[in-house]
Amino acid sequence: MNIQNPSANPLGWKKSFLWMALAVACFHLAYTSIKFPALGLFIFGYAYFLVRLTDQPNVRRAFYFGLATGFLCAAPQLFFFWNIFGPAAIVLWIVFAFWIGLFTAIICGSIRRWGKVKAMWLIPIVWTGIEYFRSELYYLKFSWLNIGYALIPDYHFIGIGMYAAGFLTFAFIAAYPNIRRLFPAIHFPGDILLLAIIIWAVACLNSALTLAKFHGRPSLFIVGIQMEFPPVNLIPKMLNQALAKNTNAQIFVLSEYTLDGAVPDSLKNWCRDNSRFLVVGGKDFVTNHVYYNTAFVIGTNGEIVFKQAKSAPIQFFDDGLPAKKQEVWNSPFGKIGICICYDLSYTRVTDRLVKEGAQLLIVPTMDVDEWGRHEHELHSRVAPVRAAEYGIPIFRVASSGISQAVLYNGDVIAKTSIPGSGDIFSAQIKLPMRGSLPLDRFLAPICVGVTGIVTAVLLFLAWKDKRVKPMS
Repeated sequence: MNIQNPSANPLGWKKSFLWMALAVACFHLAYTSIKFPALGLFIFGYAYFLVRLTDQPNVRRAFYFGLATGFLCAAPQLFFFWNIFGPAAIVLWIVFAFWIGLFTAIICGSIRRWGKVKAMWLIPIVWTGIEYFRSELYYLKFSWLNIGYALIPDYHFIGIGMYAAGFLTFAFIAAYPNIRRLFPAIHFPGDILLLAIIIWAVACLNSALTLAKFHGRPSLFIVGIQMEFPPVNLIPKMLNQALAKNTNAQIFVLSEYTLDGAVPDSLKNWCRDNSRFLVVGGKDFVTNHVYYNTAFVIGTNGEIVFKQAKSAPIQFFDDGLPAKKQEVWNSPFGKIGICICYDLSYTRVTDRLVKEGAQLLIVPTMDVDEWGRHEHELHSRVAPVRAAEYGIPIFRVASSGISQAVLYNGDVIAKTSIPGSGDIFSAQIKLPMRGSLPLDRFLAPICVGVTGIVTAVLLFLAWKDKRVKPMS
């Protein structure tokens, strides 16, 4: 086999299992950061031990260790899949794990083919290419459990983006041996402490620069009410309660699927009588059984002034047709983007709203109570990350928790409980002139292309090696 500069000492079985166990442990510690933000830094440990796992004697073994690592990371975090899909959840956990196995296989193949030094430069590129592809670009796309959700917004990587957070994490790990050689006086855990200080300093700088966009900007008073499948006649009563507590509020928001059809006259009359705007989730039927999962905006005149369908219906659910187009609501308060529930998990959906000039995102969401607390907590990571990426506030109203009012830097200033039926929350939010796309929206597609090329080259060289007959 024509392999140049292979690793001299590939991992044995004992160390492989040890690195796998440590990678899994670090991943789960990092994902407890919703309660203990400092633990998010353990994601660097996950990246470190995952990279160590790639130095296997062959690609097949690297793939299986990566697959096992991914499965042990996914299954406990996404155990609520079992409550939703039953035994089919195992297949979905394996699908997630497959991408981790693909990463370890590609890097192992690169090490065996070109040596560790050259492969080192591919590590952050291949990770970002795979993470972006599995999160955004194919049918079973699923962005949860990414590196960025463990780090952002706790460290306020404003303007960088969640995929760049993964890129920089693996770039640091790839360069770690050289960093240790350059600074021999700094030993573990001092180097990790130094890294935390650098991250904190960059976060403060980013936050200060973004804050300038809000100087002198007016505030919007917005209220959310958390209800899951409420009777239609109860909704005006809850709106009256919310208005009594927030007499200066301008916009009221209800969750996805608050209505099982179009907007009833009772809600139109409430908006007209109280001169308030209402954003409410319902169904915009095309036929008796075909519909768009839609957020309706009812104006102060009692008429529907805007509506937006869901762009990314959830796979395997009866969740309506995908939206034909996305537009922003040119409200009296500024340009407001509306996306529905799972839409917020996909940057390719929210990017379009930001490009259209959205100064605020309103997100009616359905998080069913029976899905469990952990699903709600994982989902609640998304809005703060998006706000920090774009530098714009987000107001997200869920059916049974966790609803959130999020500032431009990812800080949550108001939220509700789980299940929190009838919880009312409010916020006065300043809207920036406009949001901006983070840097990784340009970086990540390039990484996908490079990863595809590297994978194709490795497959071609492996095929070519198989065709070479052994010398007699």
